[in-house]
Amino acid sequence: MNRNARMFCFLVFTLAVWSGCSGKPSADEAKKAAVTLDRIQGKAQVLVESGGASEGTRRYRLFFKRPYEVTHGDHYIVEGINAQRVIDEIGDPEQGKGGYPLLSSCARVVKMVWSLPFDAIDLNAQVLRTRVNRYPARPVFLVARIQAAKSSESGAISGAEKKDDTAKGKNAPEVPVAAEKQRALLIEGPPVQTAPLWDPKGGTVNCRVIIGPDGKIAELDTGKQLCEIVPWSQYRYQPPVQGGHPVKVSTEVEVRFEPRK
Repeated sequence: MNRNARMFCFLVFTLAVWSGCSGKPSADEAKKAAVTLDRIQGKAQVLVESGGASEGTRRYRLFFKRPYEVTHGDHYIVEGINAQRVIDEIGDPEQGKGGYPLLSSCARVVKMVWSLPFDAIDLNAQVLRTRVNRYPARPVFLVARIQAAKSSESGAISGAEKKDDTAKGKNAPEVPVAAEKQRALLIEGPPVQTAPLWDPKGGTVNCRVIIGPDGKIAELDTGKQLCEIVPWSQYRYQPPVQGGHPVKVSTEVEVRFEPRK
């Protein structure tokens, strides 16, 4: 594992499956007030965090209590807390005056997941705040427990990935389509989004995406932060074809964010 990645206890985790809430927490977490841990599982990519666009539309950055070595490409099951989800649920009593996210919110998230001395809580809260503030749309997942997926679980994930790749027509040719023309082929999609806490003014953003042969958004091809929080699973287009054959479409989608009230 890259030494820098180990030092910061961060890695990027490309998801194969999102599965809601986990089973029972570890002994340390059980001592706290009832905290429902989120659970994710998927294929790990050991990377030093960068500002590049994510491949696909589901990716998490893992934040560990202590360094944990993973093998690139192996599958893992992880339990913990999606930091931004909790931060957004807490809200901002300072109405943006203290910036996003609030240090107090970050400290609260850290205490929810880990048993640490006060000075360690402060240090981890500072690191978490820096990471979230830098790329607020890319979820930071505070890890309470991680384990390698069993062969049967890993096989199930791989099978799901292959099925997903087939459905999305990963080998289909890609053709560019103008945004105006593609807009006319939209079947359903949210007309407007509410601006996030970290960008309360909102506005309009053009997001470059790849539409699969099934008419669903298969990949987000941009590093724009507002684009990364759009619920792309809610968009559906007429399945693209060219010459009678399924294709993928490279295009731009205009998304409007209403200012927060």
